[in-house]
Amino acid sequence: MNTMATDLLLIQKDDTWDQCNWIVPLAKALEGLTAEQAAWIPPSGGLSIWQLVNHMYYYNNRLLYRIQGTTPSQPAADDNVSTFGDSGDPLNTDGWNQVIQDTHSVSAELRAQIASLQQSDLEAPNMNTEEKLGHELARWVLHDAYHAGQIVLLRRQQGSWNIVF
Repeated sequence: MNTMATDLLLIQKDDTWDQCNWIVPLAKALEGLTAEQAAWIPPSGGLSIWQLVNHMYYYNNRLLYRIQGTTPSQPAADDNVSTFGDSGDPLNTDGWNQVIQDTHSVSAELRAQIASLQQSDLEAPNMNTEEKLGHELARWVLHDAYHAGQIVLLRRQQGSWNIVF
């Protein structure tokens, strides 16, 4: 059996989204979080979980559009910092639930798009750069894993991490 690059990307995508193998996947890191917990900022400062999820959603959504070869519906952010947004409203349960729903949706769509890619798609330039799409996707997986780890750390700091992995 030959292992294709898309096979590897799908394994990595699944492991960073919902498969509990070597790392805590994002879906598990977000499991059971309330709006109040998502909006919490450590006493020493930093970002809330809500902000991290906003940031990941922004980049995942833009990556989905790139793979589909379409223009994103929202304009590009002014800078990376603006992709995090505000810390979230601890009383806005509906808003937090929408963020979670959107995150789940974009993840499923990205997985489906990656599964449909051919080797030639991975070798193609990523937008108007000399970077290959496959290289961009490999880095994207690491980006999601990194932020999922931050979310677990924030949950541990706030005392809301009770998931045995």
